Amino acid sequence: MQPFVVLDGGMDQTDKKFKTLQERAQSKIREAHALSRGSHGSVLPLLVREVFIQVLSELGVPLVQCISEADFEIASLAKHWGCPVLTNDSDFYIFDLKAGYLPFSFFQWNNISGKATDRFIPARNFTVDRFCSHFNHMNKQLLPLFAVVIGNDYTPAKITEIFFSRVELERVPSGRKYGRSSSPRIEGFLLWLSRYTNPVDALEEVLEILGEQRKGNLRTQLSAGMQDYQLPQRSSLAQYFSSPQPALPDAQGLPAALVSKPEWLLRMVASGKLSSFVLDVLVHQKVLLVAQVENSNLPSSHTTSSSIRKTIYSLLLEKARQDSQTLLGVNQRGRGRGRQSQGKGGQQCDIPCVNEYDRQELNLKKNTVEAHQPKCVPQLDIAAIDKAPTQVRLQVFLGTLGVMDHVLQPLPPHLCFPVCVTYFWMNNCKPKPSQPLLQAILLGLVYGELCWRRAHRNDPLFGSKASVSVCQRLSHLRVNPGQRRGLDLGVAHLLSQWQSCMWAAMFLNQLLCFPLPEPQCAWVFSGTLLHGLEAAIRGGHQCEALLAGDAVAWQLYSILLEALMGPAVSATASRGRGEGQRQAQQRGRGQGGRGRGNEGRGRGNRRGRRGNSSRGTTSSDSSVDNRFALLTIDDSQQWWH
Repeated sequence: MQPFVVLDGGMDQTDKKFKTLQERAQSKIREAHALSRGSHGSVLPLLVREVFIQVLSELGVPLVQCISEADFEIASLAKHWGCPVLTNDSDFYIFDLKAGYLPFSFFQWNNISGKATDRFIPARNFTVDRFCSHFNHMNKQLLPLFAVVIGNDYTPAKITEIFFSRVELERVPSGRKYGRSSSPRIEGFLLWLSRYTNPVDALEEVLEILGEQRKGNLRTQLSAGMQDYQLPQRSSLAQYFSSPQPALPDAQGLPAALVSKPEWLLRMVASGKLSSFVLDVLVHQKVLLVAQVENSNLPSSHTTSSSIRKTIYSLLLEKARQDSQTLLGVNQRGRGRGRQSQGKGGQQCDIPCVNEYDRQELNLKKNTVEAHQPKCVPQLDIAAIDKAPTQVRLQVFLGTLGVMDHVLQPLPPHLCFPVCVTYFWMNNCKPKPSQPLLQAILLGLVYGELCWRRAHRNDPLFGSKASVSVCQRLSHLRVNPGQRRGLDLGVAHLLSQWQSCMWAAMFLNQLLCFPLPEPQCAWVFSGTLLHGLEAAIRGGHQCEALLAGDAVAWQLYSILLEALMGPAVSATASRGRGEGQRQAQQRGRGQGGRGRGNEGRGRGNRRGRRGNSSRGTTSSDSSVDNRFALLTIDDSQQWWH
């Protein structure tokens, strides 16, 4: 069995789903707020998508990132290949896939069965044919109409409510049981639909019930929604997985804003090396910033990373602005989205803008942000970023984050990125971080480094008892799930700011074609570890004592501290260290710098991600909108293994 992963890209170019996305973002703000107050729930960490992609790369799992929503492309590819789909999206209860749909919720992940040579995880397979057999063997072509009437992402809730307030549904027999979450409305509507032999007649009846005044617009709207479930015989995605080099997206389906964009950028998007965030900026000039668990009485944590995003916007949109000015003339007001500001000589210049949707207290608010790049950094043309010298691209990155070149000189290459982010965060976060929190972040970097190195046979630290001892000592200070109510909300807010800086800086580094190696997110940040370390240091633990017995660990901590705070602070921290530590400085690294550099995402050592299973892991997002999950029928599914 060979896995293939297809990821969502940016927002739909028609913008027809944007209202739904706003509602979900608003819901996440309230869920994150509840979590910050000690309630139970689940909000995925900000960097979870990047961790997921990095893990897939390490495991050698092929992936492609779509230009917009992936549902239709996934279903088309599954039909083309005749294979099942693994997902948690309820739209796949509607698509007619011969090999079926395997909902994540029915995988028994902890029940690994079979002999050592034939292991399997029990799961359940859902097919449209078996499902329809439970409703008078209804025509499966009626299911798309069912989906758009019952309410998918593109159907206004008002239409659904009007229909069900007027239609007379059959009463569902009390003995019928269709799963764990049966719904009389859904079952009754399916039985009602089963009376019709084809979707044309059923649609006419639905329109009659909704009323004559609505017929024209509704016919178009519902028909378009039904068409979204009609799959082609062949999938354009198949080329991505058959070609050794990243293929270009199908030009026929590209949004107009992407048609003129350089090939290097489109290839990076398709291969997942460039975030879908870039697509939303280019196509819509608007982005939805992901809610985090933070202090809702303070400004959003994303405020801290605003200047990084402004540079991204400038790199992406400046060329479009220049082209527009060339066509329209400098003195003519541009027709694109932007703000007019006074330029030299009294001329008007059109500044590109992006609408950011972010948390303001407990509400989702739109903020219009001007693209801006620091004057001290080189100006790059988006068409030639991939051809610019590495040093020039690095200057743009460091200049944006306010980091001087010499800060990076003593650092291992793969730790330059998180140190740059931490330096930027220290100078831009509000309120300013305490010393215990900064020390906790540095200890977290040391912990990840030790875990990674001692898992590699060619590294001098492989199997090091001293490193094992330090890692265990640090890991024992982790916060347990039951300690959530006692967490410091101020610390949580500052760590959310750090993650936002990391998130935005990763996108900038990607757009600049990796002037710095991209770090493995799961090794540089673990919330449970950092909360525990900060509390321990604040309670009196000394960093020197926590790293005692491992000269390499203390040396690395001192180097990181000096890079961020200067040699005077580092010298004070290092005072009293013995000759053994000085000798340790002569030990070379057994492994070269790791991470994703100019070569893109390569396979790493699979064991390298297994040092501590809790780092970077996330719980499933139980609140994912899954409207058709009620279609689950226990006896219409098979166990798969």
